[in-house]
Amino acid sequence: MSNDKFYTKEELTGPAPAPWKGILATVGLLCIACGAVLPILNVTIGTGTVAWWKYVYAAGALMFLAGKILNPYKGSHPRIKRLWRIESWSAIFFCVAAFFIFYYKEQMNRDVWAFTLAGAALLIFTSLAIPAAVNKELRRSQQSKNDKSKKQ
Repeated sequence: MSNDKFYTKEELTGPAPAPWKGILATVGLLCIACGAVLPILNVTIGTGTVAWWKYVYAAGALMFLAGKILNPYKGSHPRIKRLWRIESWSAIFFCVAAFFIFYYKEQMNRDVWAFTLAGAALLIFTSLAIPAAVNKELRRSQQSKNDKSKKQ
C-alpha cells in the first residue's frame, strides 16, 4: 500500500505543546520511578512503617496521565497518531498499577510490577518508534522531492 501524501515536519509532529504540560508528565514519570524504587530499597522515614511511597507512585501516575490527556497528538500522520495513543495507554497502565498498590495493602503484588513493566515497555517502545517514524516520513518526503526535481 503506497501512501502518496507527503508531510512537513509540522504536520508530523503537530504544534509544540505548552512547556508545563511536558514538565507535568516528566515529574509524574520521576515520581513513578521513585515510588517503584523506594520499596525495593526498603526506605522508611519516621518511626512507623507508613508506606508513603504508595502515594508518591500514585501521584506520579496521575500526573503522568494528566500530562498525556492535556497534551494530545495534533498532527495528521495516522501511524504517529497510533503511537501517541499507545503512549497514552502506558499512563493508564501506571494508574492501574497504582490501584493495585492500594488494593493489596500489605505488600507489593505481582500485578503492580506487571502493570508497571508493561507501561514502561510501551513507553520505551513509543519513545523510540515515534522519532523513527517521523524521520522515516521526512526522508521519504525529501527523497520524493529530489526525484521530482531530477525528472524536470
